[in-house]
Amino acid sequence: MPRQRLEHSHRPADIATRLASGPDASYLRDWIYGGIDGAVTTFAVVAGSLGADLSSKVILILGVANLLADGFSMAAANYSGSESENEDYTRLKAVEEKHIAVAPEGEREEIRQIFLSKGFKGDDLEAIVRLITSNRATWIETMMQGEYGMTYASRTPMKAALYTFAAFIVFGSIPLLPFVLALPASAITATSLTALAFFTIGSLRASWSQRHWISCGLETTAIGMLAAGIAYAAGHGLQTLLG
Repeated sequence: MPRQRLEHSHRPADIATRLASGPDASYLRDWIYGGIDGAVTTFAVVAGSLGADLSSKVILILGVANLLADGFSMAAANYSGSESENEDYTRLKAVEEKHIAVAPEGEREEIRQIFLSKGFKGDDLEAIVRLITSNRATWIETMMQGEYGMTYASRTPMKAALYTFAAFIVFGSIPLLPFVLALPASAITATSLTALAFFTIGSLRASWSQRHWISCGLETTAIGMLAAGIAYAAGHGLQTLLG
């Protein structure tokens, strides 16, 4: 049987170093959301404008306006959401600290119930309760995860916002490139480049998934192109209706 490659070392010193640094905050979802939303919304503007038979100049004006305004809006919303998550963690942690100080027996019972639900019983269960409640920080951390499903991996709101905005601008600019460069068959080129952008985002997402990169890429492309198709149909329909 061939030797399998492990994702990290299991030497005691390496384990200690890795665990001492604590869990890393992930900004993957901010990059993915920003990239997909940037490509979808900007291409939706392009597709809707093409459906309405608008000029390249108007398409550029609407596209750039959407790129900047929607990109900033999404980044600002992500900043507020990330900040709210951190504040909620701090609030609930303070609640647990208060309850441990005021009603320690009740909190010990909560620990007991948490590990009872995991299948521990009898002396083993009581030993776990005794060990966890003997360390206040461990006690609180266990309650945060067991009662609220929250773990401490603090996400910096500004970083989350910047990742989102950067991805939005990078991928959202792609549908506009053929019009900026005045390429021939701009509509077809924009569609092809945007589809490629969707596939790239989905494929990169597979690096953090057990799914095949082609499957992730095709799924993201299908979602993005469906949104663009809806926008094109709306623009064409309104142009026909009002035109």
